[in-house]
Amino acid sequence: MESRVNWLLLNNMMLVSFLIGISHRIFSISLPTIARSLETDIVGISWALISFQLSTISLSLVFGRIGDLHGRQSVLAAGLWIFTISSFLCGIAQDILQLVLFRLLQGIGAAMVQAQGRVLAMEAAPESWAGKTQGLMTTAHHAGFLFGPSLGGLIIDYIHWRGVFFFLVPLGAAGVVLTWINKKSAKSGNTPLTPPRDAIDYLGASLLVLATVALIALLDRKFMEMLSRGWQIALVVALILLFAGFIFREAAAASPLLELSLFKIRLFAFSTICLLLMTITQSLTGFLLPFYFQEILHLSPTFMGLLFMSMPIFSVALSPVGGLLSDKVGPRLPATAGVFFFGAAALLGAFLRTDSQWILPTVMLALGGLGTGFFYPPNHTAMISSVPQEYRGVASGSLYMMFGLGNILGITLGSFLMTASFRFHSGLPEASATTAEPAAFVAALNTTFLAAVAFSLIAAFCSLSRGNKATEAAALSS
Repeated sequence: MESRVNWLLLNNMMLVSFLIGISHRIFSISLPTIARSLETDIVGISWALISFQLSTISLSLVFGRIGDLHGRQSVLAAGLWIFTISSFLCGIAQDILQLVLFRLLQGIGAAMVQAQGRVLAMEAAPESWAGKTQGLMTTAHHAGFLFGPSLGGLIIDYIHWRGVFFFLVPLGAAGVVLTWINKKSAKSGNTPLTPPRDAIDYLGASLLVLATVALIALLDRKFMEMLSRGWQIALVVALILLFAGFIFREAAAASPLLELSLFKIRLFAFSTICLLLMTITQSLTGFLLPFYFQEILHLSPTFMGLLFMSMPIFSVALSPVGGLLSDKVGPRLPATAGVFFFGAAALLGAFLRTDSQWILPTVMLALGGLGTGFFYPPNHTAMISSVPQEYRGVASGSLYMMFGLGNILGITLGSFLMTASFRFHSGLPEASATTAEPAAFVAALNTTFLAAVAFSLIAAFCSLSRGNKATEAAALSS
């Protein structure tokens, strides 16, 4: 069986996954330094984050479909070129506008790469290795999360913040070379099962991009505060109309970006819902805990950084285990176990106090790492392997679109629940959540984490309600 594994392709996809993972964390830790250097404020530098997210959320599905129709290796190679060149351009940006534009371009490259990576990793090995390949991909991605902050700090302290972007260039170039070798060997990448029947649904793609822009604008509190009530209502209406237009377009298009009939596949549909709910829960937790560590427990940033390593350490170590279990017993049980780990972490958050020891929130992070290792590889395997071969790029693109939406919704929901709960517990109807009132702040944290527990329970129900692969395959062939 191992002789049938294309190790060159699989290692290349792991390199690509590591590249995307480390690019997220190495950039995040450099935000304050870049903002000072480019003489911008928190709003300006936040757009360097938003522009990247905008590209990956709105275009992953588009490039997943393009890969299905025209070959994944070609889209992967183009995406690596764009990511590598844009990383260099980010490193030479002279002002915040240039950085935002180059980050937008970098996000386009990342969307092209991500939409192909997990499918190609699966195609590099026998079907019986599907979970194992997804586990290795998750391990590589979270290895980037693990090493990104410390490596970024060293580069900023001893070289320059521009070095965090230049560091990505040789990694991207290595991916380009390995992709070229794989294409020349003709052992990997999909040749479309049938010749492309129709052009890409450009109208559907445009509606999806515009709907994503409207959603991100709507969820950006600072942006919404700048708008009058009339414009706020208009933005909400625009989002509804754009999203409805996208759905109607996909239902009518001859070659849709998103084949809506895929959601009739129980394994795919419930796995997609689980992914969104778990990403919201994980993002909410990761967004709020640093405030508790630093502002309530008064831990130093260095010590806090060490504690936060507990999550990716468990993720890196256990993701292959989660993938292997998925191959042995199917995705339902290991993914559901991962959901319960996430839920347990959120439940512990309901017991945080102003005088708690740092051990309790660190256990929350460790449980989140366990959840990542057991949930994501089986869930990703279920999403991709449950659909016909010619739609696996769409499934992979949907995966990253849900992941991006979940991250944004988690942060937004966390901010909203914290504010509402803080006002209730403090008795101040117009107040913002602040650690100046530590008792009310921690009580708001407890309430918000209880909401995350509710999300986990819904996700657990969805996870247990998945169909099995054999049943779905039979349904598709009928």
